[in-house]
Amino acid sequence: MSRRHPFYARPLLATAAAVAVLAGTAAAAPADTPPDRPATLAAALDDTYYQDALGKTGTELKAALHTIISDQTKLSYSQVWDALKATDEDPANSSNVILLYTGRSQSKNDNGGNADQWNREHVWAKSHGDFGTATGPGTDIHHLRPEDVSVNSARGNKDFDEGGGELGEAPGNYTDGDSFEPRDAVKGDVARMILYMAVRYEGNDSFADLEPNEQVNNGSAPKMGKLSVLKRWSQEDPPDAFEKRRNDVIFERFQHNRNPFIDHPEWVEAIW
Repeated sequence: MSRRHPFYARPLLATAAAVAVLAGTAAAAPADTPPDRPATLAAALDDTYYQDALGKTGTELKAALHTIISDQTKLSYSQVWDALKATDEDPANSSNVILLYTGRSQSKNDNGGNADQWNREHVWAKSHGDFGTATGPGTDIHHLRPEDVSVNSARGNKDFDEGGGELGEAPGNYTDGDSFEPRDAVKGDVARMILYMAVRYEGNDSFADLEPNEQVNNGSAPKMGKLSVLKRWSQEDPPDAFEKRRNDVIFERFQHNRNPFIDHPEWVEAIW
């Protein structure tokens, strides 16, 4: 059953200026720029971090972005716990994180493996390419998110598609035997995380070449579906303030690389 629901190298002084803009110390951005992402920050990223990708499309754009975002600091799996407490902090309660699928605000310290605690969800399922929790794709916080232990288990390693029965513990999320559909508010987030992984991990760093495709039940193959659904989700749910802040925190404090599809959602269509 199916349902359709209608930056620059390492941080520099320019970064501090951009953060000041985000805090509201600069003039308002032009009307065609989202108010939570001023034109000055976008321009700074394009003039520096993304300069080698501008003007490219298709395989050339994908290759350029791969080179750019592969320059990163890598975390251990244990370091991921503390990183997620910063990247996914509840903007209304600094003691909590927001869980990806449930949307629940939960204490940062209530993490672990017990029922109703939160743990580390690999949005690109770690069995799809068999990378486990190895430093690299297994610890890349651009696709690791806090999630309720049992909801994480319900998602398992399923591909993403629409349909199935609603999860009682996570209303708005649906699953069946071979796919998982996240709640509407994070559909685009999920899509952009999957596509980030497909650009970042191209098989040239001892890990598998991760790629999206048009099927589910991908199992241990380094594939994740469904691409057409993910593309539509990215369009229907554009980056919001929480997702953009998360990208900035990862860049500034942890991995020092960015998810380009948050900064330039139009690059999804330009590549795929």
